[in-house]
Amino acid sequence: MITVMGVAGLPEVTAGADLSSLIEEASGGDLRDGDILVVTSKIISKAEGRVAGMAREDAIEAETVRVVARREATTIAQTRHGFVLAAAGVDASNTAPGTVVLLPADPDESARRLRKGLQERAGVSVGVVVTDTMGRPWRNGQTDTAIGAAGIVVARDYRGTPDSFGNILEVTVTAVADELAAAADLVKGKALGIPLAIVRGLPEFVTEADGPGARALVRPADEDMFRFGSAEVPLARRTVREFTAEPVDGAAVRRAVATAITAPAPHHSQPWRFVLVESAAARTTLLDAMLDAWIADLRGDGFTEDQIARRVRRGEPLRRAPLIVVPCLVMDAAHTYPDDRRNHSEQAMFTVAMGAAVQNLLIALAVEGLGSAWISSTLFCQDVTLRALDLPAGWLPMGAIAVGHPAQSPAPRPPRDPDDFLVVR
Repeated sequence: MITVMGVAGLPEVTAGADLSSLIEEASGGDLRDGDILVVTSKIISKAEGRVAGMAREDAIEAETVRVVARREATTIAQTRHGFVLAAAGVDASNTAPGTVVLLPADPDESARRLRKGLQERAGVSVGVVVTDTMGRPWRNGQTDTAIGAAGIVVARDYRGTPDSFGNILEVTVTAVADELAAAADLVKGKALGIPLAIVRGLPEFVTEADGPGARALVRPADEDMFRFGSAEVPLARRTVREFTAEPVDGAAVRRAVATAITAPAPHHSQPWRFVLVESAAARTTLLDAMLDAWIADLRGDGFTEDQIARRVRRGEPLRRAPLIVVPCLVMDAAHTYPDDRRNHSEQAMFTVAMGAAVQNLLIALAVEGLGSAWISSTLFCQDVTLRALDLPAGWLPMGAIAVGHPAQSPAPRPPRDPDDFLVVR
């Protein structure tokens, strides 16, 4: 039998309080070996002095590492712990007016300290789970989740084991600590004033060592299929000029192209074409032809051989990229006018649409985990590009995009004040 018991009678916790003593007293000395103590993070935070006298909005900003999404007054943010949750875990309930409660600085360490204190004071070996309330994508409502743990199996890995029909499980890893947190929340409640519960009857999940803690449940960024929140998607695009040798998944590039062609275009047209230069032979043919044309232009401009050598290095990212995309503009739907002014505006209108499609493509590639760099080179030798790639006459190459897996993380984006780019009338 598994029993989940709420523990009432805990006094208001203040900074410096000995939680192990308060919990032992509130439990009536009934803690037993193999019990799992599930504790709301708020009393941990209060005991550790994580109560701040500041506006909630300021506290959220201070606790946020990255904003994942915003809608009206709600901010979903990642904390320095790696948790993604509303308001970066900042809580203004059940605390004095004018103050907010922050998450524990290190919830796993908090769990370890509490477990050790209970061992020393009560002489029992228990597991400890520290919880906080989180919402979940695609599901209404909130549930308690483990943000800290000590002395328990935080996850049970079933991969490689057979199910009842003999099928080998390949992906099933059960988040035991989260299940314990949710079960305990049924007896703790949000308004009952019961911040802790004892789960009894699961001694097989209690371990002698403190273990890896709840941090082990935070999915690494490179394994997270939903890494970017809505606020981050446009910022995911960065110029990447160094790539690994890892091949590029053509399906991922085609998905990015599908996003690119959702851009707006004049006259209800579809003026975009994307040439995927996937083979090494095609890349070499294109880049050699462009290089020859570039050198000829530079010599015609009077540059010395040393000056030319320095300038042509700018095209090296295209040489090192596993794949090149050449976006092309097709003006078949453009209107023709009797005066140059309107014809020039027509050209500009289609060029803007092409730019929107290219930006869509670059962002979509980043969401797919691919780095890219838009380089203007083919604009300066459009006829050469058409011949090298055997493209139809009338297509207008609009630069080239180097695509690959980034060799390193990009440097932090330099801050820019939008007011520097605004004119208000």
